[in-house]
Amino acid sequence: MRKLKLAIIGQGRSGRDIHGAYLKTENNTFFEVAAIVDADARRRERALAEYPGCQVYADYRELFDRTDLDMVVNTSYSQQHYAITKDLLQHKFNVLVDKPFGRNYFECKDLMKTAEENKVFLAVFQQSFLAPYYLETLKFIESGKLGDILQIDIHFSGLSRRWDWQTLQCKLGGSVYNTGPHPIGLALGFLDFHPETRVIYSKLACAQTSGDAEDYAKILLTAPGKPLLDIEISAVDAFNPYTIHIQGTKGTYQCTTANFKAKYIPDGENPEQPVVDTFLQNGEGYPIYCSEKLITKEEEGSFAGNAFDTGTCSFYEDLYKAMTTGCDLQVPAEYAARVINVIETVHAQNPLPVKYI
Repeated sequence: MRKLKLAIIGQGRSGRDIHGAYLKTENNTFFEVAAIVDADARRRERALAEYPGCQVYADYRELFDRTDLDMVVNTSYSQQHYAITKDLLQHKFNVLVDKPFGRNYFECKDLMKTAEENKVFLAVFQQSFLAPYYLETLKFIESGKLGDILQIDIHFSGLSRRWDWQTLQCKLGGSVYNTGPHPIGLALGFLDFHPETRVIYSKLACAQTSGDAEDYAKILLTAPGKPLLDIEISAVDAFNPYTIHIQGTKGTYQCTTANFKAKYIPDGENPEQPVVDTFLQNGEGYPIYCSEKLITKEEEGSFAGNAFDTGTCSFYEDLYKAMTTGCDLQVPAEYAARVINVIETVHAQNPLPVKYI
């Protein structure tokens, strides 16, 4: 099996600490890091030691002279994703671009069209779709144990502050563009990417951030015949007990990225109570509250791995398979484009003052 040669643009937290962290492990039997691009000379020097045999460049356009690269991984600043990816596609490179896919839905569709016109491969790194906690939650829903799903809450929250470039609107920062592709993507997945999905409510706010981009977001999504999806991304929730919380007609499921628990009413264990059109009373005629002790079943367990190890590994394995066999990606670019469509809508509904240019 031939390893495919990659170039990585950027050696920041994503390029080095997520993509690079996987590509340097024994689990990576599919790709060879042949080139690193970074404007920082210290990072280029470090890359020479961390990726033996690679070549380093200060500008991604220096890659245009190479003919041996099978793919370029674009982990540049968020606001650069569109322009750099389009340039690479037009120069006939296959591209894996980090999230966010683009600034708006138009940019995403334009990149997809550019890839098609140039007959090259385009993928978007949204590994949360392959995270164990998400895949196992889908299986639990499909088991029918919860009945019909009424509401799903997804929380990516904590108590924290930021003051880096990710807090600036001019750099496409803020919680929704940065963190949002993960919970919004999962939400769209729970809605089966229904074409009539809509944002029925949203709110953005700046709480602890030093910049002008939001660090609090509430987004409600739904679609015909689908549950309500409640997404919250908050820098001021110190007591967030879960990542996903599901209410169905038979009970409840809750999970973090590490473990889950569920409590539900098993079929056939609790016969339906006949309707009583007056108050309830005991044998002595005293009124009593309408209550009963339901027979329920409880389950709990843990997940092996998370989005950043297992999810990244699965994503790259799937990427290799798609590139070498021509099969469809499990996470097609259109999924990421639909995520950006939601983000674009939310920002249109909640324009924030621009303080930094």
